[in-house]
Amino acid sequence: MKLGFDKWIVVLTVTTAALLQTIDSSIVNVTLNQMMGNLGASLGDISWVVTGYAAASAVMITMSGWLTSKLGRRNYFAASIIMFTIASIFCGTSTNVWELVFFRVVQGIGGGGLLTTAQSILIQTFPKEDLGIANAIFGMGVIIGPSIGPTLGGYITDNLSWNWVFYINIPFGILATFLTYTYIKEPAEKIAAGKMDWLALILLTMGIGGLQIILEKGEEKDWFDSTFIVGMSIAAAVGLIGFIWRQLSVKIPILNLRLLLQRRFAVGTLFNFILGFGLFASVFIIPVFCQTILGFTASQTGLLLMPGSIATGLMMPIVGGLLGKNFISPIWYAAIGFLMFFGFCFDLSAINLAAGPDYFFWPLIIRGVGMGLIFIPLTTITLADLKNIDIPQGSALTGMIRQLGGTFGTAIMTTYISTRTMFHASRLGDNVSIYNPLSVERIKQFTNLFLSKGDALMAATSKAYGMMQGTVMRQALVMTYADTFLVIGAFFLICVPLLLLFIGKKIQAPAHTEMVME
Repeated sequence: MKLGFDKWIVVLTVTTAALLQTIDSSIVNVTLNQMMGNLGASLGDISWVVTGYAAASAVMITMSGWLTSKLGRRNYFAASIIMFTIASIFCGTSTNVWELVFFRVVQGIGGGGLLTTAQSILIQTFPKEDLGIANAIFGMGVIIGPSIGPTLGGYITDNLSWNWVFYINIPFGILATFLTYTYIKEPAEKIAAGKMDWLALILLTMGIGGLQIILEKGEEKDWFDSTFIVGMSIAAAVGLIGFIWRQLSVKIPILNLRLLLQRRFAVGTLFNFILGFGLFASVFIIPVFCQTILGFTASQTGLLLMPGSIATGLMMPIVGGLLGKNFISPIWYAAIGFLMFFGFCFDLSAINLAAGPDYFFWPLIIRGVGMGLIFIPLTTITLADLKNIDIPQGSALTGMIRQLGGTFGTAIMTTYISTRTMFHASRLGDNVSIYNPLSVERIKQFTNLFLSKGDALMAATSKAYGMMQGTVMRQALVMTYADTFLVIGAFFLICVPLLLLFIGKKIQAPAHTEMVME
């Protein structure tokens, strides 16, 4: 059935909903300081605003395939948007931190159903010849959202207040809800959904929710030196093992893990983990480096990331169109994308204290183009062998893995930066002594600087040693971030030969499912 103009309204609808979720996953990060002041919260308390949303979202991403089958695609998608929008209103009107945390959890429950459901709607709606361009437009929302979130959040915080970070969701939520009920229809072919498996749901919440909390709070709590982290780790391990056992032992599971028996889907899911790892880790460390080491403002950092996001946005439709022409296998597009992301990381591994905005421009453009080359081909490769009725479950599983990849990336890189900085600081500090002529000369210069400002000799000497220590620490941080980029790049370089695992029968985009017109 030819869908005509309506199918592009479907693209607008699901992309709007996807942007709500992806932007909100990062937009609040730059508003936390203002929230702390307005709500009288500590840093530990306010961090649950981020952790609660991420944990709830991860659990619901996993549940989204089953809920789509149980409630109907349109009903579940619309319900998720409505819940997300209403929770946004209450987040903005919160008067204390725990009220805000509660409604952020509710918002995460709504947001978790948006991304994977949106992707399955596109794949089941569009014919093969149009699926590439549709996925391209959708992919723009998925990839660009985390990049523009901090920029948008910083601008709103500087010019309005933190409350408006949530209020801006309201008009877009209303629009997406209206378009959903008007244009999105149910597929003719549906998968059976069993009764709610409450044991599986409890185990899922313990496993995925617990793992998300561990990764978000581990660095803050000093990892396994904390009884809280140890307790959460035990709960997460029991939950994950129990959930996997439960899903493999029931006839109609919440999450069909048997899909991982298909080689391409399993390998593609692994690559989605790496994609999430690299995307979120790089989005995390670049703003931190620019603001803490180079002294950029939040707005300057946001503008720094914008050209790369635009490059991704421009690349998505091009790749989508090329996939529709079947010139070459999607494997080769993904391979080029992984190599370009490695090139971006390798380039930034030479970063130094003299780096300005121009230094980041071309590496971020390369990263943006690479992301555009990876996302759509990877989606095509991963879901190519699935039946149409399995696509919602497949999208849910890959979405959950990509989300966990992002959380793992942020947590691992945060810990790596902390430990590696101490390593470099110790190595550099060994060279600062009275027996090293260069360090003696530098301390003498610092001392003379403070003497010229009127300080006494003892005070000037003390300040000089303090400045020397600060210089060592800054240099250690630069070396650490350079190492961090290499580590992230290594993950993407390893993926290139692993793409050979996809080689086999011809890869085709999933066939679309005819829609029931009402």
